[in-house]
Amino acid sequence: MNTPLEPFDFNRREFLRGGSVASLAALFGMVQTAAQDAKPAEAEKAVTVTNTGVIGLGTRGREAVTVLGSLSNGRVSALCDHYPSALKRAGTAAPKAKQYKDYRQLLADTEITAVVIATPPHQHRDIAVAALAAGKHVYLEVPMAATLEDARAIAQAARDAGKVVFQPGLQERSHPQSHFLLPFIRSGGAGRTIKARTQWHRKTSWRASSPNPEREKELNWKLYRETSPGLVGELGIHPIDTINWFLGQRPKSVMGFGSIQQWKDDRQTADTVQCIYEYSNDIHLSQELTLTNSFDSEYTMIYGTDAAVMMRENRAWMFKESDAPLLGWEVYARKDSFYKDLGIALVANATKIGAQGKNPMEEAPYPNPPLFYALESFLFNAHELTTGTKDFIENFGADDPKALADHLATLKLLPAPKWKDGFEATVVALTANEAVVGGKKILFQDEWFHV
Repeated sequence: MNTPLEPFDFNRREFLRGGSVASLAALFGMVQTAAQDAKPAEAEKAVTVTNTGVIGLGTRGREAVTVLGSLSNGRVSALCDHYPSALKRAGTAAPKAKQYKDYRQLLADTEITAVVIATPPHQHRDIAVAALAAGKHVYLEVPMAATLEDARAIAQAARDAGKVVFQPGLQERSHPQSHFLLPFIRSGGAGRTIKARTQWHRKTSWRASSPNPEREKELNWKLYRETSPGLVGELGIHPIDTINWFLGQRPKSVMGFGSIQQWKDDRQTADTVQCIYEYSNDIHLSQELTLTNSFDSEYTMIYGTDAAVMMRENRAWMFKESDAPLLGWEVYARKDSFYKDLGIALVANATKIGAQGKNPMEEAPYPNPPLFYALESFLFNAHELTTGTKDFIENFGADDPKALADHLATLKLLPAPKWKDGFEATVVALTANEAVVGGKKILFQDEWFHV
């Protein structure tokens, strides 16, 4: 059975036919305002710095260290990696941070209140469960684990943790661009959704080198089936989750294909992958990922009966059909040329005269990387939850956990995915990788998503 992820209340017929131009124009104006004022009033409070530890200092971990250092409410206070040179390299970006070779030592540090876990997925379970047990706020990269068993164990620990933030690294759910587009797509702004498509093209071997053979094997966990979730799990999970979120449902099935076309070494994971996901109402998502060619890079498309919407990096455009109803605002919106088509910019301020003629590739509406918005939400929400818990206990005591939970549910937090979002995205991505490995079609079972 196909289970909705997040129900919504938009009535497209009423929206587009009953005063359609005024209604959708009003919506677009509302979305513009929401995108500009995405943060709740609490975000304007005096900045409180959160002492954060980063566990796992590969490429992703070092990026987290850099981004945390750029956030006004972030402080990298601890670094952890069992490999000395990784610690040394990351330490240049956070010279005042304590350094640990064992994550258990970092978790025992009472000054550290939040952790970012950026180790390979097959190492996530022990670290994440221990961090939650230690009362730390946890940001965990996705997929949440390399196996469904490990992902479920982490989800159970996050569900039961209660008074801490657990945020899986589904960056698009914190990105202002996504929250700008979500009501537009769901309201039927592009018409009835027909299909979707996503691609990731980049020519790269995905292989890391080291003079130490043992270390090189460890660095290249992505290339071997026992440790790798494949291209779909590592890279495809983000656009899959975005489509599921926008459609408000999970796929019913996935069919996968994969092969090694370019990199003929000892790897076991495919360097070229295609997947087809089936949803209700005969909607299909096609996904392509390859390490063999860079043409056309990466983007996600949603095709509707009235328009197609392209999401590329932190920008988006609408391509209208000739018979689509006039929405009103698009007459004045910025238009960008795409071969034989004109893309109508879906961005705040797109209708302002000052936005006309600007190069969309040079002036991004959201200039920071996706990880910036994700970690910004994580740190803000961690502080709010900590403060909210402390205030409640000081006033009412700690004897009524339900009342505390009800109180915490009223906090105004920045947009961020929850443990359930991360778990469901991981189930879909790992199952899709299984389909790729086996070259088969797999029907999703409801019980796989139960925790």
